[in-house]
Amino acid sequence: MATVKPLSPLDRAEPRFTPESKAEQLHQTLEGHRGDRLLVILQDFPDPDALSSAWAFKLIAQTYRIDCDLVYAGTLSHQENIALVKLTGLPAQRWPPQSLKERNWLNYQGCVFVDTQGDTSQITPFVVEAGLPIVAIFDHHNGETELPVAFLDLRPQVRATATILAQYLQAGLLALDSDSKIHVYCATALIHGLRSDTQNLQQAREEDFLAAAYLSRFYDAQLLGAILQSSRSKRVMDVIERSLRNRLVQNNFCVAGVGYLRYEDRDAIPQAADFLVTEENVHTALVYGIVHDEDDRIELVVGSLRTSKLTLDPDEFLKEAFGRDSQGRFFGGGRSQAGGFEIPVGFLSGDNDQAEFARLKWEVFDLQIKQKLQDLVNPSGNPLQR
Repeated sequence: MATVKPLSPLDRAEPRFTPESKAEQLHQTLEGHRGDRLLVILQDFPDPDALSSAWAFKLIAQTYRIDCDLVYAGTLSHQENIALVKLTGLPAQRWPPQSLKERNWLNYQGCVFVDTQGDTSQITPFVVEAGLPIVAIFDHHNGETELPVAFLDLRPQVRATATILAQYLQAGLLALDSDSKIHVYCATALIHGLRSDTQNLQQAREEDFLAAAYLSRFYDAQLLGAILQSSRSKRVMDVIERSLRNRLVQNNFCVAGVGYLRYEDRDAIPQAADFLVTEENVHTALVYGIVHDEDDRIELVVGSLRTSKLTLDPDEFLKEAFGRDSQGRFFGGGRSQAGGFEIPVGFLSGDNDQAEFARLKWEVFDLQIKQKLQDLVNPSGNPLQR
């Protein structure tokens, strides 16, 4: 009697969706790119939500014989992000900014943005210039993308992009298998991404809870625990200590400048903000510093905001405080209870090996940020004080 070979995911019957559903639209989009190679672009400093969602898309695309490369131009600096990639084997690649001019963009038939609309990646201008078609964008942040895209799924009403991708899995675009190591690891990554962007589900909405319930059938609790137990580096602890030493508090608002940070330690800033907002009688913490790489090719003022005040909208607050650049793009933005900003140093960048120049430059930016915040933090006009 002949042995019946079990069906592989590529041989199974195509899933059926209602014609008007997003799943059907994505299915048709991917069918149009069957056999292609796509570039999946993440923000420069990808978080667990971005990393896990991009991996889920890659696995979905594989069922259409689409090969995907997951790339980011910045770095992984948060200890949990590093642990996530190492422990799960998550296939994300760093493409340093200095290498982008040498890339052969014609190796790809299109690109996809996950947890970003292109404005937080240094890769975006290169794919636009190369004329690479934008196949899809998945994001849960506010905003309207100006990029021409075949398939668009923006859902600010959900708290994590992982929720969006989990719904596509649940709809049948990829049937997760609890006996598949890759599927279990990806489900664990998605749970971590969802947990991270909803502050341990405290900010989760119905769709997020339903996505978490679905993923709970497949994830590895011990693996998730190992990711969450990763230790802070000494450099991160040093930045937190600096934020404590330099903090100014007024009207339950804490502001702290931490000076210069290496590019790879950028994620110490949001971790310091997470710590400061737990102080008694503080409902909002904003931490900022000047982030630069070894050669000073990249130099930015980077800040993070955390708040427990329900009436404070981080997105509106940061946009009002720091405004727009010359092209009309906001320097800052956010979501419920969290936000961030990024301002190029510009003409004053570099020369950080000259101690006096570096000190003066920091004093200028430190004072400017405090002045930008003054009217919002202190309506009465009282200066920020220790």
